[in-house]
Amino acid sequence: MTAGNCLTNPKISFRGVVFVTLLMVAGPITPSRAEPFEGPSFRQGMWHFVRTIDLVLHKKTGQRLLQRETTRCVDPTHAMMATFASPSVGNCVSAKPEKVKNRYTFANRCDFTGPVSTVITVHSEEAYTELNASSAGFPKTELVVAHRIGDCQDGR
Repeated sequence: MTAGNCLTNPKISFRGVVFVTLLMVAGPITPSRAEPFEGPSFRQGMWHFVRTIDLVLHKKTGQRLLQRETTRCVDPTHAMMATFASPSVGNCVSAKPEKVKNRYTFANRCDFTGPVSTVITVHSEEAYTELNASSAGFPKTELVVAHRIGDCQDGR
């Protein structure tokens, strides 16, 4: 059948249009697979977090902007999944993390505040530190020291 015949036969061209539209709406026929999580895993439970944010004035001096402590029942692995799945935002393209021994380093990770370099040091399945350094606006560092202190009280 030629292209001219398709155009003159409305039944065939309508079917063709419907088929193409269905393919566009349905998306790819083969299912897409999510990449497996290749970051650290931690035990769920009661965790204590100490978060500090410092304004970097010079290489060796800074000004503490915030220090906050919190204890809560969490599974830090879920938070790590979000960190490792950091999508590109605007012109900021997230780099894949590099793992060396117990340390995961993101040369560039896109955050809501802009580009951030991140180093996550895993001490065990019950303790880690995360250091985020941002140079957008005023240079600052955020340090999170986290450790598991026990099981959750509500049986989770």
